[in-house]
Amino acid sequence: MVRLPGRPETRPLRPSGPPRAPLGPRQEDTGADEGRRGVVRRSLAGQVFFLQVVIVLLLVVSAVVAQFLQVRHDINREARNRSVAVAQSFANAPGTAAALRLPDPTAVLQPKAEAARKATGVDFIVVMNTDGIRYTHPKPDRIGKKFVGTIGPALAGGTVVEEVNGTIGPLVQAVVPVKDASGKVVGLVSTGITLAHVGGAADRQLPLLLAAAAAALALATGGTALVSRRLLRQTHGLGPSEMTRMYEHHDAVLHAVREGVLIVGGDGRLLLANDEAHRLLDLPEDAEQRHVRELGLDEETAALLDSGRVATDEVHLVKDRLLAVNQRPTDLRGGPPGSVTTLRDSTELRALSGRAEVARERLNMLYDAGVGIGTSLDVTRTAGELAQLAVPRFADFATVDLFDAVLNGEEPKPGTALRRAACSGIHEDAPLYPVGERIRFVPTSPQARSLITGQSVVEPVLREAPGWRAQDMERTGQVVAYGIHSLITVPLRAGNLVLGLANFWRSQKPQPFDAEELELAEELVARAAVSIDNARRYTREHSMAVTLQRSLLPRSLPEQGALEIAYRYLPAQAGVGGDWFDVLPLSGARVALVVGDVVGHGLHAAATMGRLRTAVHNFSSLDLPPDELLGLLDELVARIDQDETPSDGAAAVTGATCLYAVYDPVSRHCTVARAGHPPPALVRPDGTVEFPEVPAGPPLGLGGLPFETADLELAEGSRLVLYTDGLVEDRDRDIDDGLALLSEALGRASGASPEETCQAVLDVLPDRPSDDVALLVARTHALGPDRVAEWQVPPDPAAVSGIRASVIRQLTDWGLEEQSFTTELILSELVTNAIRYGRAPIGVRLLRDRTLICEVSDRSTTSPHLRYAASTDEGGRGLFLVAQLADRWGTRYTTNGKIIWAEQPLP
Repeated sequence: MVRLPGRPETRPLRPSGPPRAPLGPRQEDTGADEGRRGVVRRSLAGQVFFLQVVIVLLLVVSAVVAQFLQVRHDINREARNRSVAVAQSFANAPGTAAALRLPDPTAVLQPKAEAARKATGVDFIVVMNTDGIRYTHPKPDRIGKKFVGTIGPALAGGTVVEEVNGTIGPLVQAVVPVKDASGKVVGLVSTGITLAHVGGAADRQLPLLLAAAAAALALATGGTALVSRRLLRQTHGLGPSEMTRMYEHHDAVLHAVREGVLIVGGDGRLLLANDEAHRLLDLPEDAEQRHVRELGLDEETAALLDSGRVATDEVHLVKDRLLAVNQRPTDLRGGPPGSVTTLRDSTELRALSGRAEVARERLNMLYDAGVGIGTSLDVTRTAGELAQLAVPRFADFATVDLFDAVLNGEEPKPGTALRRAACSGIHEDAPLYPVGERIRFVPTSPQARSLITGQSVVEPVLREAPGWRAQDMERTGQVVAYGIHSLITVPLRAGNLVLGLANFWRSQKPQPFDAEELELAEELVARAAVSIDNARRYTREHSMAVTLQRSLLPRSLPEQGALEIAYRYLPAQAGVGGDWFDVLPLSGARVALVVGDVVGHGLHAAATMGRLRTAVHNFSSLDLPPDELLGLLDELVARIDQDETPSDGAAAVTGATCLYAVYDPVSRHCTVARAGHPPPALVRPDGTVEFPEVPAGPPLGLGGLPFETADLELAEGSRLVLYTDGLVEDRDRDIDDGLALLSEALGRASGASPEETCQAVLDVLPDRPSDDVALLVARTHALGPDRVAEWQVPPDPAAVSGIRASVIRQLTDWGLEEQSFTTELILSELVTNAIRYGRAPIGVRLLRDRTLICEVSDRSTTSPHLRYAASTDEGGRGLFLVAQLADRWGTRYTTNGKIIWAEQPLP
């Protein structure tokens, strides 16, 4: 142990505190000393007892005062509320306003006021006129006298509440107006109640409160007394020997602890230094009582000990040790001047913490690689994320080179030709190969060796690497001159496939890459390779899905004259959707417009879309009404669900919406039906935008409910806008807001062509929408009366010749004499069949559109069928002849029968 010179074998634990006890044996204290210490202890217990009693007493008094103030507050509030309520009730009572107009209001109001006063418990109810003259009062001698109080606000229609000190004591009175039916103030009512009447219950509670406070005070005093007695008992038996042993233990701990302790006086002299402090600072044997600047310490450490300032974990280099120094003054709480300093050897800890910091940074990088690489399914972006993560935390420059096949989503082919997919660095002017350049590595380069062997390669000194410099002598010379001196190249391996290379370059840090850094690079690249391979596979599947989807969508619009059409299709930001559209020419110059959306994304949605589009084509050839066509589509989707239901019985995922519209340019009517699809938008020729009411049927595949149609009459030049929900709805926008934006865009495009309308609508969309968008804009044209001819045919075979003559004359007027013979043969066969097998009335209609259309209608629903007639048959060759002479022919059913039509090309 270190002893202070000139002192007995005792040492205090700190400069201030209880009197020091000697380390060696000494005589026991006398009985007088024991008694004196007992008095001190009892005095301390008495002080604690007194202070606790005072605190409890103050708390009780505070509670009583607070309760008293609360009671007073509640009394005033109750008095105000009751007086206002009684005054308003009496003022608004039936007959009060009328009684004020009587010659003697007192005769009527005095009995009522007294009855109300007694019933409500108030002290007075006074009714007065607008001049303040009383009509009622509990004391009749005061009737007719002037009311004492404020009535001005009440005359203005307000309510007056005031506290006054009346003849019956402190009270609260309220004055309210009495208004007639027109709202005019015709009188006043005042009620008052003394605070004594309201506060009676509270006064009765006060003794109970005081009793509870006294009980609480008694309990607290008793508890305090018990605590004081326990404190006295616990400190009573401690004698000198026990105190001596306690200080000896403290002294042993002080010198055995593995932390240096120094106590410096206010004059800068060292008062105490334990064994660990002597060892750490290499202090001389006679260090105590010497000034700290005379102990051979370095200037910085000596200045700190001499200053006595506060220091927390300051690191000082003392000879070959790093010491963490903490220092605190000893006079903060009335102690002697000086300071106490602790010293902790952190040399080994600093080395360990450095290695731990490196390991922590390595783990952080791997964690960041797990969450920061592969955030998208894009090969190039994933490669860029790897390069950006490595710089500058691991390398000064990082490049990623991939096979062209990988960038296209295919499996890589063996070879040494790669394309630079990403490059990141601390500077942008490094002479490395730029992004996008195709690089063919020479066999001696580390990149080529890494591709061939599948192993990582480290070139610690690029200046001394001839194989690397042989790649491109001019460029590699520029790289070395730039300051890049070390390289790690790691193959991007995913299973048995090598997708490319990751290269890490070092320029600022002078040390070359080592084995530990190679391991970290391989772990980073291994994580990134999985993400790049996932992105490659997604790219391949996405390309296949896009190819399938594009092949299923219409490549061009069919020729027709009823509508001028423009369309747009925008794929989703990620994945392939099932949106589709179609324009289908129908018989009679009519055109069908279709827009649909299959639920979900991917190959399944695209394939389902193709099946539905094919089904719509087939069903439209039957000339079905829109509601019937949607019914057939609904059954088809339900069958698809049944066929594709998983074996475990899980719910099917197929679903679709569709809108089907048929426009007739002759009648200018458009029949629309929809199955869970957004309604169409209609832009009138004057620029008015509306969303027609089209019954919303259930989505396809639900079944059980019929579909309904809406019939729209469209003026020539109207624009019908069909779209999918991706145009008007996404995660951040409600469909109502989307419809409002669409309406605004269509309004701005008033009078524009369909192409311009499409562009105006798409301008409100983000560059990469979250869902597919299909948009179809159709401007209507009408087939005028000069291009339509109609006749009614009597059900008589003799009438056929007259109809033929009329048709020939019409063709002559249209300048289509060349079509007369063919049209006459077709018309004769169709009209004859209608007379023979159909039902009256029979009609004939000619349409001159892009083709010449001949239609024969009757009330029969029996459809003729094309067949081959035998050589012995006398009939059966008519429809065969019609099929040979016409480009197209068919049957269209209507609500009143059917129409058989045939089309011929115009010359």
